[in-house]
Amino acid sequence: MGRKSKRIGRGKVSRIGSYAIASSITDATCVSCTTFNILAPIYKRLDQDDPSYRESDVKDYWLNRNQKILDWLLYERSSIICLQEFWTGNEELVSIYDKRLGDAGYINFKLARTNNRGDGLLTSVNKDHFRIIDHRELLFNDFGDRVAQLLHVKLIAPIYPCRNNSVRQEILIVNTHLLFPHDSSLCLERLRQVYKILQYVESYQKENKLNPLPILLCGDWNGSKRGHVYKFLRSQGFVSSYDAAHQYTDADAHKWVSHRNHRGNICGVDFIWLLNPNGYRKLLKTSWSEAVFGMFKYQLRRASLTADDAFAFLKADSHGDYITYSGFCEALRQLNLIGHCNGLSAAELKELWVQADTDGNGVLDYNEFKCRIWNSLHSKQRDDEFWDDVVNGTEQTTGFSIKNAVLFPTEVEKGMWPEDYSLSDHAKLTVVLSPMRMPCSRLTS
Repeated sequence: MGRKSKRIGRGKVSRIGSYAIASSITDATCVSCTTFNILAPIYKRLDQDDPSYRESDVKDYWLNRNQKILDWLLYERSSIICLQEFWTGNEELVSIYDKRLGDAGYINFKLARTNNRGDGLLTSVNKDHFRIIDHRELLFNDFGDRVAQLLHVKLIAPIYPCRNNSVRQEILIVNTHLLFPHDSSLCLERLRQVYKILQYVESYQKENKLNPLPILLCGDWNGSKRGHVYKFLRSQGFVSSYDAAHQYTDADAHKWVSHRNHRGNICGVDFIWLLNPNGYRKLLKTSWSEAVFGMFKYQLRRASLTADDAFAFLKADSHGDYITYSGFCEALRQLNLIGHCNGLSAAELKELWVQADTDGNGVLDYNEFKCRIWNSLHSKQRDDEFWDDVVNGTEQTTGFSIKNAVLFPTEVEKGMWPEDYSLSDHAKLTVVLSPMRMPCSRLTS
């Protein structure tokens, strides 16, 4: 690809000629979505020797960078824009985004993090493409003061001709920014944040008696394809749109990056997840238990324990060949999964125990330990009960196929971070989706 620059808007946006997705976005039969952590000026350091000197101290710097970000967004004109680290605490910057996006035909929804952290989320939806049905705010009220936004939108113009109005053309959009895993104790909290989001989405659909709708989960997930959050979302049927567009497998995690963090490490953490209405889903509670047991097993294997060794470790306080609840809790404490503010709660512990103790006799024998914890062979039952009260077998709904997905700057698609890139410490991910009609009916696994 060429590397010439093109001038648009207020400033020079480098290498726009090398960007290969614009033609896909202009396709009137498609829907596009962009997610971008734009690096709040209160976090952007200008001098590594003086961590207190931030971009927020120099108006010309943060103003120029954010105008360029807006130039990019308005050049691309995605149907949906999800931004993280939006500087909600600065009224001037907020008004600039409101005006420029508003003038371009977007409806904007802003949500600050709790406890006046200074930044938050901005979700913008093109009003020529969608009608807003509902907007909800999810406050985690957790250690990291994280939040999420849920938008329920309807496509204004039918993407494909239909003889009647029985095809629902609606989408649920989530924008979020998960906690950064500063240490291993926060991995569980990040997993809990995703669990809360999916619980909320499920609750919203039940509350409104909605048939299954396509769901887009957008944002900075602060974790890679190797992590527990990724596996948890996959277990719920979500597909990483970028990986699907490029036919990447889990073994291809090294082929792209999207972030250079404050430690100088480069990694792929920005995702747009897609779940179609007919996507396979396990019970949410089952996926959560599997994910926690996966963390449990990971810690045991880090200690070089085999399945037999791990069973012996867990049953150390019992008087027989079984694991007691107290022994289970003590092992979790030693593995740093309980006993601190981000650890498992008493209710979560009880739920895990119920999931593991299949015969309900109050102890775990070796087979239960092996199947339910070590190998995590939980039931693959689909959550049919979820839809029992709402599914109308004659109705159809809209799903999406993934037509294209591009990261910018283009170097990150090859696993490299360009030194001359200055818009953010994150890459921008844009996905183009092609709507398709699908039956709104329950599927069994």
